Amino acid sequence: MATREGAVPPGLWNGGRLLSETRAWDGEIRKLWPRENDRFREHLLRLDKESRRLRFGHGVSDAFIDDYAGRTDLTGCLIYGFFSKGHLRAAAELRKLGDTWGREAEAAFSVERTFQDQGLGTELMGRVIRSARNRGVQLLYMSCLAENRKMQRIASKHEAVLRYELGEVVGEIVPNSANYASLMVEALEDRMAFMFAVLDLQKRIASSAA
Repeated sequence: MATREGAVPPGLWNGGRLLSETRAWDGEIRKLWPRENDRFREHLLRLDKESRRLRFGHGVSDAFIDDYAGRTDLTGCLIYGFFSKGHLRAAAELRKLGDTWGREAEAAFSVERTFQDQGLGTELMGRVIRSARNRGVQLLYMSCLAENRKMQRIASKHEAVLRYELGEVVGEIVPNSANYASLMVEALEDRMAFMFAVLDLQKRIASSAA
């Protein structure tokens, strides 16, 4: 299977803009904090019918999303989100398989319709792979419907091995072992993410009080 060092490196910051290899977005990518389930739920509820089907593998109701987001323990999994103008517009989930981070984990991705085809999925997957690597994950799974060519192209950019199973495509990525650089980059991003989260919270408090 292919190993993954990060041929598509995570973005860099320039003022308030996120710069990737090929694109710039107005917004920021950061991890969600434990008390941000509501923002994750609101993002999933904004997904259109087709985006929901591609994300979950079948059509889902608002009640299904409420339950899914409510059961998501942000202390036990990791979610990177792209925030634009205070709203979570894309999310990448890294979930451990078992009670602790171990050999295997799985990833899932969702991007709202108006933010698709802008390279966000590729950027988010790079972050998830690095975080899996830093947690000792040796095999990262992702799955999608066979017709979800976008997700398959993104996985291929990160050298995933794809196989077809009963109408689905399963991707397997083997991250390299963590090193000092990968750990330090994630730690630095976490410090920056905390700063952005605090600023965002202050804005929302001020807005609700106005």
